Amino acid sequence: MNASRVSIENISPLIDCGRFPAKRVIGDEFTVEADIFTHGSDKIRADLKYRKVGDMKWKASQMHLGYNDKWTGSFTVEQEGIYEYTIEAWIDTYSTVLGNIESWYRGGESISGDLAVVSTLLSGIMKKTAGREKSFVNERFTAMKNASPSEVIEILKGPELSSLVQKYQKKLYPETYRQNLRLVVERKKAGFASWYELFPRSQGAKPGISGTFLDCVRRLPDIAAMGFDVLYLTPIHPIGVTQRRGKNGARVADGTDPGSPWAIGNADGGHDSINPDLGTMEEFVDLIRKAAGYGIEIALDLAFQCSPDHPYVTQHPDWFYKRPDGTIRYAENPPKKYYDIFPLNFDSPDKENLWLELKRVVIFWAEKGVRIFRVDNPHTKPFEFWEWIIREVRAEYPDVIFLAEAFTRPAVMYELSKLGFSMSYTYFTWRNYDFEIREYFTELSSPPVSDHFRPMLFTNTPDILPPILQTGGRAAFKIRAVLAATLSPLWGIYSGFELCENEAVENSEEYLNSEKYEIKVRDWNSEGNIKQLIATLNSIRRDNISLQEFGNVHFHQSDNPNIIFYSRVSADRKNAILVAVNLNPKELHSANLKVPLDLLGVNGDTPFKIMDLLTGELYVWQGMYGYVRLTPDQRMAHVFRVEG
Repeated sequence: MNASRVSIENISPLIDCGRFPAKRVIGDEFTVEADIFTHGSDKIRADLKYRKVGDMKWKASQMHLGYNDKWTGSFTVEQEGIYEYTIEAWIDTYSTVLGNIESWYRGGESISGDLAVVSTLLSGIMKKTAGREKSFVNERFTAMKNASPSEVIEILKGPELSSLVQKYQKKLYPETYRQNLRLVVERKKAGFASWYELFPRSQGAKPGISGTFLDCVRRLPDIAAMGFDVLYLTPIHPIGVTQRRGKNGARVADGTDPGSPWAIGNADGGHDSINPDLGTMEEFVDLIRKAAGYGIEIALDLAFQCSPDHPYVTQHPDWFYKRPDGTIRYAENPPKKYYDIFPLNFDSPDKENLWLELKRVVIFWAEKGVRIFRVDNPHTKPFEFWEWIIREVRAEYPDVIFLAEAFTRPAVMYELSKLGFSMSYTYFTWRNYDFEIREYFTELSSPPVSDHFRPMLFTNTPDILPPILQTGGRAAFKIRAVLAATLSPLWGIYSGFELCENEAVENSEEYLNSEKYEIKVRDWNSEGNIKQLIATLNSIRRDNISLQEFGNVHFHQSDNPNIIFYSRVSADRKNAILVAVNLNPKELHSANLKVPLDLLGVNGDTPFKIMDLLTGELYVWQGMYGYVRLTPDQRMAHVFRVEG
């Protein structure tokens, strides 16, 4: 029986025992840790081995020993796709013998026996070398003959000789981790982006008249000036007429109500068609092209549901749920009933054709140039469906990004992430107090969640006007913008946020006169807007790499619970951001903040400069405490960069 001499345990990242892959984006340094050890005093070496799936040869990155048998290794991911990684460890004969020699010498013992072992090892290595390498080993041999014991040790410890030995010596008792783990690498925008959501039909200038894709084109300069690089369009498909909902979601519509864009399908087509009120397919493709000229990418809503008028209803009635009387069941989400929507039955007798059709829909839009999809309510569809369709789509279009709109239980949200969604909505909208934010974002920034789950922080949505925005005035909008833009590399707003729109249906989080059921016309430069703040925040995000990385949110002590204090430090420690936010939109507050000097690389009482990136003001702090005074609206936050 061949017993293992080296143990490799507690490897991380390890998502559900290796069932699911970790996630990174192009350019990330991917770090792997493991406990690696052996019995006795033998020295170990270990390599982190990695390759793109399909490649024959492994690449290797040397791992390094830290505290208590914890080894760490890393490599930089440079291509999209799926990687696999594992760890190989072995007994390092040369380092073991060299360590023994040093110990014997310090203890006054003879080292002749171990030197003989080293000589034999080097002789064997010299036989494997040629040219300069052979000459170098021979020179070391010669130098050792007339050297003192201490000089011999220094010769053997020389980095060039050690490197050459490691290149050629036999790995003794090599052990490889029991499985190859996987890593999904996506393009940069899957991990760092600023989203702007709008209803295309509300981009016009005439009340009651649908805006068009041409109107969306006219909005591009304004959206780009605010710094957004993803423009998310609510559904652009034909809207059902049967059971259409009216103003504010009324059960019955009048003849002028445009209906909800999420009630997809009518005689003009379904999920692969354009609502003719918005324009033509050619004009939509032109919008994609012109948006790209502003550095903006178009994201589409992927809502796999149908109005009663959708072509699927008559062509494929088996794709829907049936009541006992044979009629098709409408959508329900107790206590709400959606009479204008039929949910698809993903487990129908004809599910194979249904799944293939939905894949065709996604590929159809990918072929038109769409590479980002916001997926409506994915938690109401089978997990196996999402794992399948994401894999199938990416086999043809590896750069497709999927955002999960899954306001549901944490375990379900995390499962969707593991199955392949690039990013997910979060509970940020309802986290307002210091302790709530600290607890939630510590969870999101800690393994194993941070190894696969990318939080998207939307300040508001067409369905959610949170209480703080309803009651906190303009200051609340600014506070929530700063938090969303600095707590995650992914954030977004639903249009109207920049205008501080906050009129709600009484005792609800629904917008009054909701854009879901009517066409709105806005003055995008109305008095009191916060567009300049949003533009500044997006500029700060682009200029500071620490705000583009996941897993680096750390909260620090503030002696006032109304002021939250946290840091974001880049993996290379070259960029450090400190954020202090007054969470109370009604009152002035001040606080003494405990500065994480070790995290910032600042020594003791050495003065260091910080710049408030919101205002350009420069401050000098010294020691472990800093003082801030934050007023509602005018100075509700500091976003400091450590300058040195």
